[in-house]
Amino acid sequence: MSRKLMFAVLAVAGFAAGGAYASEAAIRKAFQARVEMQPESVTKSHMPGLYEVVAEGQIFYVDEKVNFILRGVMFDARGGSLRNVTAERNNQLTSATLTKSLDSAFRRVRGNGRRVLYTFEDPNCVYCKQLHQELAKMTDLTVYTFLVPILGPDSVEKSRAIWCSKDRARAWDEVMAKGVAPGPVKACDTPFDRNLELARRFGIRGTPAVYLSDGDQIGGYVPAERIEQALRSVSSK
Repeated sequence: MSRKLMFAVLAVAGFAAGGAYASEAAIRKAFQARVEMQPESVTKSHMPGLYEVVAEGQIFYVDEKVNFILRGVMFDARGGSLRNVTAERNNQLTSATLTKSLDSAFRRVRGNGRRVLYTFEDPNCVYCKQLHQELAKMTDLTVYTFLVPILGPDSVEKSRAIWCSKDRARAWDEVMAKGVAPGPVKACDTPFDRNLELARRFGIRGTPAVYLSDGDQIGGYVPAERIEQALRSVSSK
């Protein structure tokens, strides 16, 4: 692991003078005033004197007066090794967000479905179709797929037809495995705007994007062997 810790530091001087803030609510208020972002949470960080602020899915670190705002990675070097506590926290936030967003995804279950993956996919994405072939080799797996039609109008139409089908998983399989587009379906409300916002929040730049149940992103197109290895690492935690 590289020992170069890169921080983007924004020093805000002269805004707040005097004594320390007495509450996390005051930190929330000051942060919002300075960076014009609505904090989602404020908690004490691993480092004494610094607070963690989550805003728009991003993790910031601030002092108690919010005179200094850090946007970067924090490592815990106690114990003789570097532990990326920012990455750990980001995975926790991602996992919680995905779990709360399952009504915007459709589900496919193979075997007993005890292991879980989340994917962001476009029906016209070539690498998504390759991922589909890899997932077909696996069993005892539940896959929640968030449709993100980013490759043009045809992707939007196919995604809408899939989402509005009576059997979304089957319609998806027909498109991805056989290239058979769904037939006419009755119009329905779609979650595509919400899914695109999730993708933006997670920093997804293309499809597919694959996440484990603990919130760790394991890549885009991933061979079945690598997915199996990653799933084993989650189960062993």
